[in-house]
Amino acid sequence: MSVIRERKDVPVSDQWDLSPLYADSTAWDFDFEDLKSILPKIDPLKGHLGDSKAALKAALDLNTEWERRAERLGEYAHLRTAENVADGPANDRMGRFMGLATQVGAAFAFLTPEIQAIDDVTWENWVADPMFADDRIALTKIRRYKPHVLGTEAERVLALGAESRGAVQKAFSSLTNADLEFGTVTVGDEEKPLTQSTWAVFLQNPDHDLRRKVYDQFYSEYSAHANTLASLYAGSIQQDVASARARNFSSSRARALFADDVPETVYDNLVSSVHEALPVLHRYYELRRRLLGLSELHHCDVYAPLVPGAEVKHTWDQAVDLVIEAAKPLGAEYGKVLGEGLRAARWADRYENKGKRSGAFSAGCYVSPPYILMNFKEDSLRDVFTLAHEAGHSMHSWHSVRANPFQHYGYTIFEAEVASTFNEQLLAKLLLERTSDKKARAAILGKLVEDTVATLFRQTMFAEFEHQVHAHAESGGGLTLDYFKETYRKLLEQYFGPKVKLEDHSALEGLRIPHFYGAFYVYKYATGLSASLALSKRVLSGTEAERQQYLAFLKSGGSRFPLESLKLAGVDMASPEPVRSALKVFEGYLNELEALTVPVVSG
Repeated sequence: MSVIRERKDVPVSDQWDLSPLYADSTAWDFDFEDLKSILPKIDPLKGHLGDSKAALKAALDLNTEWERRAERLGEYAHLRTAENVADGPANDRMGRFMGLATQVGAAFAFLTPEIQAIDDVTWENWVADPMFADDRIALTKIRRYKPHVLGTEAERVLALGAESRGAVQKAFSSLTNADLEFGTVTVGDEEKPLTQSTWAVFLQNPDHDLRRKVYDQFYSEYSAHANTLASLYAGSIQQDVASARARNFSSSRARALFADDVPETVYDNLVSSVHEALPVLHRYYELRRRLLGLSELHHCDVYAPLVPGAEVKHTWDQAVDLVIEAAKPLGAEYGKVLGEGLRAARWADRYENKGKRSGAFSAGCYVSPPYILMNFKEDSLRDVFTLAHEAGHSMHSWHSVRANPFQHYGYTIFEAEVASTFNEQLLAKLLLERTSDKKARAAILGKLVEDTVATLFRQTMFAEFEHQVHAHAESGGGLTLDYFKETYRKLLEQYFGPKVKLEDHSALEGLRIPHFYGAFYVYKYATGLSASLALSKRVLSGTEAERQQYLAFLKSGGSRFPLESLKLAGVDMASPEPVRSALKVFEGYLNELEALTVPVVSG
């Protein structure tokens, strides 16, 4: 049995190199103490932003200095905690940083209201001055919020309450990740713990009886705490509703979409387009039932591999080679930078160690390389796709940093999910072109189908649930456990179709999704995949012009709102067509998988 290494035993070559951030924790401590000196410089600026262009510029420059240095401090603290979530000194650094960030955020609370208070004629004259060239885009976005910004004192109070407003989410995280006890599961002759992490692994086990036992055992624990979970989620929704009303938005959803300038019709088009394709999704579940050899498909069966036994091993270097080769349509520079980053420059923290955060992510800041956390396993094709996904995020950041000033280099999640899934589409195309073996090809197609179900269909179902429960609260409806269960179960029945067997506690799934505590976020996964499918098809079948348009999208950073930057790249997400096109791609994958799986299954 393999033993998970302690962090100290991981070779340096397998760890990310954080020295571009700080040489060590001592250097971080020094910069942290030095950054405190910004605090007394803030208050003298208060009340004077409208006095002159120079006064406004001075305040903006101090705020930019804070944000740029704080980003570096915060990123180092975050990455060190990700290496080992139980590391005391790392958690202490993160706690100290968050405390300072709250103080400074409250001190700078006057900034936005005073910018909003400058009259329009004066404002237009000032921002036209070249001294505001780097600030102009950020300032324009701030002024958009004029109808939704409160007075200075009210904004200060809201800033001071930022940490406490996260208490509901923290309580949910503590309950589900630390307090719930799921027991153990017997696998063969071995007792294994059932946890939030191992739950997904167990549901991929080929043994239906084991999956059913794990499913029931897992949700029994959720059922025992269902009232608490319902109360926590109700509290989160009520916070969303109160915040939207306080800031004069028509709804919680309108407030959430305002930042990206995304019309609510984009959200509604996504849901309606996916509804049109539900019969195809139901075909997928029937194929899944047949491939798994079951007389009836249960909710616990929807994550088991469609084509087991077809995994091929890839070392880290082999995975990197595949990802770079897949990215060839994006040009030589893209591949060269990515290859050096994933090898010599040590952007990635490659393998699992004790205490390391699970999953994967891409992170970094303006003055550092992009960093990638992986828990790479050589026998998992999915991990090769994960590497391609995170590399897409990282190269998006790499291009954005080099093309924009700090003030608007940051791009939105809406755009981020395009760049990541775009690279997955390139990798899928490469693997399918290379693969003639029917079983291996079916495994790749199965992976693509499963990922589309998870990203496009499942996230849309989540988005629909979020909208329904928030609208219910906004209309004065009660947020009870029974209401949550009834609402979520109706969606499960609609999306899974009449032939999938749901259990009595299946509806509790709606109370265990962490993303729901950051409302109206998950729809971006579905729209991102839809846009990436359209753009990858465009780049792969196009000319140099299409490639340059896509690279221009990566370079745009936060210089435009996401729908505008995507439209310039060649896809109009204000239209339902990209989502419908993505659903047609899904249907094509499913058609080929159906054609392949009879000979594959029969051997």
